[in-house]
Amino acid sequence: MQELRQGIVLTEAVEMAAQPVSVLITGANRGLGLEMVRQMLEAPCPVRKLFACCRDPDGPRAEALQTLAKKNPNISVVRLDATDLCSIKLCAQQVGSLVGTGGLNLLINNAGIAPKGTVQETSPEDMQHCFNTNVMGPMNIIKEFLPHLRDAVKASGMPGMSINKAAVVSISSLLGSMEALHSYAFFPAASYRISKAGLNMLTVCAAEELKKDEILFCVLHPGWVRTDMGGEEADIDPPESVQGMLSVMASLTEKQNGAFLDYKGQSIPW
Repeated sequence: MQELRQGIVLTEAVEMAAQPVSVLITGANRGLGLEMVRQMLEAPCPVRKLFACCRDPDGPRAEALQTLAKKNPNISVVRLDATDLCSIKLCAQQVGSLVGTGGLNLLINNAGIAPKGTVQETSPEDMQHCFNTNVMGPMNIIKEFLPHLRDAVKASGMPGMSINKAAVVSISSLLGSMEALHSYAFFPAASYRISKAGLNMLTVCAAEELKKDEILFCVLHPGWVRTDMGGEEADIDPPESVQGMLSVMASLTEKQNGAFLDYKGQSIPW
Protein backbone atom coordinates (compact mmCIF):
# COMPACT_ATOMS: atom_id res chain seq x y z
CA MET A 1 0.00 0.00 0.00
CA GLN A 2 2.83 2.37 0.85
CA GLU A 3 4.50 1.66 -2.48
CA LEU A 4 1.19 2.39 -4.25
CA ARG A 5 0.86 5.74 -2.45
CA GLN A 6 4.45 6.63 -3.33
CA GLY A 7 3.76 5.72 -6.95
CA ILE A 8 0.67 7.94 -7.05
CA VAL A 9 2.57 10.84 -5.47
CA LEU A 10 5.42 10.40 -7.93
CA THR A 11 3.01 10.28 -10.89
CA GLU A 12 1.28 13.45 -9.73
CA ALA A 13 4.63 15.17 -9.28
CA VAL A 14 5.72 14.19 -12.78
CA GLU A 15 2.42 15.42 -14.26
CA MET A 16 2.72 18.71 -12.40
CA ALA A 17 6.32 19.15 -13.58
CA ALA A 18 5.18 18.49 -17.16
CA GLN A 19 2.70 21.36 -17.13
CA PRO A 20 3.81 24.71 -18.54
CA VAL A 21 4.41 27.02 -15.60
CA SER A 22 3.55 30.19 -17.51
CA VAL A 23 1.18 30.73 -20.42
CA LEU A 24 0.12 33.86 -22.32
CA ILE A 25 -3.03 33.96 -24.45
CA THR A 26 -3.97 36.86 -26.72
CA GLY A 27 -7.62 37.64 -27.42
CA ALA A 28 -8.48 36.00 -24.09
CA ASN A 29 -11.64 37.96 -23.34
CA ARG A 30 -14.07 36.01 -25.54
CA GLY A 31 -14.59 32.99 -27.78
CA LEU A 32 -11.81 30.45 -27.96
CA GLY A 33 -9.41 32.57 -25.90
CA LEU A 34 -11.79 32.79 -22.96
CA GLU A 35 -12.52 29.06 -23.17
CA MET A 36 -8.78 28.34 -23.11
CA VAL A 37 -8.50 30.36 -19.91
CA ARG A 38 -11.39 28.42 -18.36
CA GLN A 39 -10.04 24.99 -19.25
CA MET A 40 -6.48 25.77 -18.17
CA LEU A 41 -7.80 26.83 -14.77
CA GLU A 42 -9.99 23.74 -14.43
CA ALA A 43 -7.20 21.30 -15.32
CA PRO A 44 -6.01 18.83 -12.64
CA CYS A 45 -2.75 20.79 -12.50
CA PRO A 46 -3.73 24.40 -13.36
CA VAL A 47 -1.24 26.74 -14.99
CA ARG A 48 0.52 28.68 -12.26
CA LYS A 49 0.95 31.93 -14.20
CA LEU A 50 -1.70 32.63 -16.80
CA PHE A 51 -1.50 35.93 -18.66
CA ALA A 52 -4.87 36.65 -20.26
CA CYS A 53 -4.47 39.49 -22.76
CA CYS A 54 -7.02 41.61 -24.57
CA ARG A 55 -7.33 45.10 -26.06
CA ASP A 56 -9.59 46.59 -23.37
CA PRO A 57 -9.34 44.72 -20.04
CA ASP A 58 -11.64 47.20 -18.33
CA GLY A 59 -14.29 47.28 -21.06
CA PRO A 60 -17.65 45.49 -21.18
CA ARG A 61 -16.34 42.78 -23.52
CA ALA A 62 -13.87 41.67 -20.84
CA GLU A 63 -16.37 41.27 -17.99
CA ALA A 64 -16.40 37.46 -18.14
CA LEU A 65 -12.61 37.38 -18.09
CA GLN A 66 -12.42 39.79 -15.16
CA THR A 67 -14.92 37.64 -13.27
CA LEU A 68 -12.67 34.62 -13.73
CA ALA A 69 -9.63 36.63 -12.65
CA LYS A 70 -11.30 37.73 -9.42
CA LYS A 71 -11.89 34.09 -8.51
CA ASN A 72 -8.41 32.86 -9.38
CA PRO A 73 -5.08 34.42 -8.31
CA ASN A 74 -3.23 32.55 -11.08
CA ILE A 75 -4.63 34.94 -13.73
CA SER A 76 -3.12 38.28 -14.65
CA VAL A 77 -5.30 40.25 -17.06
CA VAL A 78 -3.00 42.39 -19.20
CA ARG A 79 -3.72 44.89 -21.97
CA LEU A 80 -2.37 43.87 -25.36
CA ASP A 81 -3.52 45.24 -28.70
CA ALA A 82 -2.03 43.13 -31.50
CA THR A 83 -2.11 46.14 -33.86
CA ASP A 84 -0.23 48.43 -31.46
CA LEU A 85 3.52 47.81 -31.12
CA CYS A 86 3.79 50.06 -28.05
CA SER A 87 1.07 47.99 -26.36
CA ILE A 88 2.94 44.77 -27.21
CA LYS A 89 6.22 46.13 -25.85
CA LEU A 90 4.60 47.26 -22.60
CA CYS A 91 2.88 43.89 -22.17
CA ALA A 92 6.18 42.08 -22.71
CA GLN A 93 7.80 44.25 -20.02
CA GLN A 94 4.98 43.56 -17.57
CA VAL A 95 5.05 39.83 -18.20
CA GLY A 96 8.84 39.78 -17.96
CA SER A 97 8.74 41.40 -14.53
CA LEU A 98 6.36 38.68 -13.33
CA VAL A 99 7.98 35.57 -14.82
CA GLY A 100 11.55 36.61 -14.06
CA THR A 101 14.33 34.25 -15.10
CA GLY A 102 11.84 31.39 -15.36
CA GLY A 103 10.63 32.89 -18.62
CA LEU A 104 7.45 32.22 -20.58
CA ASN A 105 6.73 28.61 -21.52
CA LEU A 106 3.79 28.95 -23.89
CA LEU A 107 2.63 31.85 -26.05
CA ILE A 108 -0.72 31.37 -27.80
CA ASN A 109 -1.42 33.83 -30.61
CA ASN A 110 -5.20 33.62 -30.59
CA ALA A 111 -6.33 37.20 -31.31
CA GLY A 112 -7.58 37.73 -34.84
CA ILE A 113 -10.30 39.14 -37.05
CA ALA A 114 -12.27 37.50 -39.87
CA PRO A 115 -13.79 40.03 -42.28
CA LYS A 116 -15.84 38.63 -45.14
CA GLY A 117 -15.75 39.68 -48.76
CA THR A 118 -14.28 38.67 -52.09
CA VAL A 119 -11.11 40.07 -53.65
CA GLN A 120 -13.24 42.55 -55.61
CA GLU A 121 -15.11 43.68 -52.50
CA THR A 122 -12.06 44.05 -50.24
CA SER A 123 -10.63 47.56 -49.96
CA PRO A 124 -6.92 48.23 -49.41
CA GLU A 125 -7.80 49.53 -45.94
CA ASP A 126 -9.68 46.31 -45.10
CA MET A 127 -6.77 44.18 -46.27
CA GLN A 128 -4.27 46.28 -44.33
CA HIS A 129 -6.27 46.07 -41.11
CA CYS A 130 -6.66 42.30 -41.43
CA PHE A 131 -2.97 41.83 -42.20
CA ASN A 132 -1.93 44.08 -39.31
CA THR A 133 -4.04 42.07 -36.85
CA ASN A 134 -3.51 38.52 -38.11
CA VAL A 135 0.11 38.63 -39.34
CA MET A 136 2.00 41.71 -38.16
CA GLY A 137 0.53 41.37 -34.67
CA PRO A 138 1.76 37.79 -34.12
CA MET A 139 5.13 38.66 -35.69
CA ASN A 140 5.67 41.60 -33.34
CA ILE A 141 4.45 39.57 -30.37
CA ILE A 142 6.90 36.77 -31.15
CA LYS A 143 9.78 39.23 -31.44
CA GLU A 144 8.99 41.10 -28.22
CA PHE A 145 8.45 37.94 -26.15
CA LEU A 146 11.43 36.07 -27.60
CA PRO A 147 13.72 36.94 -24.65
CA HIS A 148 11.20 35.44 -22.22
CA LEU A 149 10.86 32.29 -24.35
CA ARG A 150 14.65 31.94 -24.42
CA ASP A 151 14.73 32.35 -20.64
CA ALA A 152 12.22 29.51 -20.35
CA VAL A 153 14.48 27.26 -22.45
CA LYS A 154 17.43 28.00 -20.15
CA ALA A 155 15.37 27.47 -17.00
CA SER A 156 13.75 24.21 -18.11
CA GLY A 157 16.81 21.98 -18.28
CA MET A 158 14.76 19.63 -20.47
CA PRO A 159 15.86 18.11 -23.79
CA GLY A 160 13.87 18.44 -27.01
CA MET A 161 10.94 20.77 -27.66
CA SER A 162 7.54 21.06 -25.96
CA ILE A 163 5.04 23.56 -24.57
CA ASN A 164 6.49 22.78 -21.13
CA LYS A 165 9.79 24.25 -22.29
CA ALA A 166 9.12 27.07 -24.76
CA ALA A 167 6.58 27.18 -27.57
CA VAL A 168 4.53 29.52 -29.75
CA VAL A 169 1.19 28.18 -30.95
CA SER A 170 -0.75 30.37 -33.36
CA ILE A 171 -4.43 29.80 -34.07
CA SER A 172 -4.79 29.68 -37.83
CA SER A 173 -7.53 28.25 -40.04
CA LEU A 174 -8.19 25.67 -42.71
CA LEU A 175 -9.18 28.68 -44.81
CA GLY A 176 -5.50 29.63 -44.90
CA SER A 177 -4.72 26.42 -46.77
CA MET A 178 -4.20 26.90 -50.51
CA GLU A 179 -5.50 23.37 -51.06
CA ALA A 180 -8.79 24.14 -49.30
CA LEU A 181 -10.22 26.60 -51.81
CA HIS A 182 -13.22 24.36 -52.43
CA SER A 183 -15.02 26.34 -49.70
CA TYR A 184 -14.37 29.73 -51.30
CA ALA A 185 -17.82 30.05 -52.87
CA PHE A 186 -19.44 29.34 -49.49
CA PHE A 187 -17.15 31.64 -47.47
CA PRO A 188 -14.91 33.90 -49.60
CA ALA A 189 -13.27 36.01 -46.82
CA ALA A 190 -10.35 36.83 -49.12
CA SER A 191 -8.45 39.05 -46.69
CA TYR A 192 -8.86 36.53 -43.86
CA ARG A 193 -7.67 33.62 -46.04
CA ILE A 194 -4.67 35.60 -47.28
CA SER A 195 -3.72 36.74 -43.78
CA LYS A 196 -3.94 33.21 -42.36
CA ALA A 197 -1.76 31.91 -45.19
CA GLY A 198 0.67 34.65 -44.17
CA LEU A 199 0.49 33.57 -40.53
CA ASN A 200 1.24 30.01 -41.60
CA MET A 201 4.34 31.12 -43.49
CA LEU A 202 5.41 33.32 -40.57
CA THR A 203 5.25 30.25 -38.33
CA VAL A 204 7.28 28.09 -40.72
CA CYS A 205 9.93 30.81 -41.03
CA ALA A 206 10.13 31.27 -37.26
CA ALA A 207 10.32 27.51 -36.71
CA GLU A 208 13.28 27.27 -39.07
CA GLU A 209 15.03 30.39 -37.77
CA LEU A 210 14.65 29.59 -34.06
CA LYS A 211 14.98 25.81 -33.97
CA LYS A 212 18.54 26.31 -32.71
CA ASP A 213 17.00 28.06 -29.69
CA GLU A 214 14.82 24.98 -29.08
CA ILE A 215 11.59 27.02 -29.26
CA LEU A 216 8.72 25.07 -30.81
CA PHE A 217 6.36 26.71 -33.33
CA CYS A 218 3.06 25.33 -34.59
CA VAL A 219 -0.21 26.51 -36.16
CA LEU A 220 -3.56 24.98 -35.21
CA HIS A 221 -6.92 24.97 -36.96
CA PRO A 222 -9.60 25.02 -34.22
CA GLY A 223 -12.32 23.61 -36.45
CA TRP A 224 -15.44 25.50 -37.48
CA VAL A 225 -16.55 26.71 -34.07
CA ARG A 226 -19.76 28.33 -32.85
CA THR A 227 -18.35 31.69 -31.74
CA ASP A 228 -18.98 35.31 -32.75
CA MET A 229 -16.45 34.72 -35.52
CA GLY A 230 -17.61 31.26 -36.60
CA GLY A 231 -21.36 31.87 -36.42
CA GLU A 232 -24.23 29.78 -35.09
CA GLU A 233 -24.19 27.29 -37.99
CA ALA A 234 -20.68 26.06 -37.20
CA ASP A 235 -19.91 22.39 -36.48
CA ILE A 236 -18.66 22.38 -32.88
CA ASP A 237 -18.80 24.35 -29.63
CA PRO A 238 -15.80 26.13 -28.07
CA PRO A 239 -15.31 23.57 -25.24
CA GLU A 240 -14.84 20.72 -27.73
CA SER A 241 -12.47 22.74 -29.90
CA VAL A 242 -10.36 23.98 -27.01
CA GLN A 243 -10.22 20.59 -25.30
CA GLY A 244 -8.89 19.14 -28.54
CA MET A 245 -6.38 21.92 -29.13
CA LEU A 246 -5.01 21.78 -25.58
CA SER A 247 -4.58 18.02 -25.94
CA VAL A 248 -2.71 18.53 -29.22
CA MET A 249 -0.53 21.23 -27.67
CA ALA A 250 0.39 18.93 -24.79
CA SER A 251 1.55 16.26 -27.24
CA LEU A 252 3.76 18.50 -29.38
CA THR A 253 7.45 17.64 -29.75
CA GLU A 254 10.24 18.70 -32.10
CA LYS A 255 8.67 16.36 -34.67
CA GLN A 256 5.77 18.81 -35.03
CA ASN A 257 7.93 21.94 -35.14
CA GLY A 258 6.51 24.10 -37.94
CA ALA A 259 3.46 21.83 -38.37
CA PHE A 260 -0.08 22.81 -39.47
CA LEU A 261 -2.53 20.68 -37.47
CA ASP A 262 -6.24 20.64 -36.66
CA TYR A 263 -7.79 20.36 -33.21
CA LYS A 264 -7.69 16.56 -33.47
CA GLY A 265 -3.98 16.51 -34.25
CA GLN A 266 -4.38 15.70 -37.96
CA SER A 267 -2.03 17.37 -40.45
CA ILE A 268 -3.56 19.97 -42.77
CA PRO A 269 -2.15 20.48 -46.29
CA TRP A 270 -0.58 23.87 -46.85
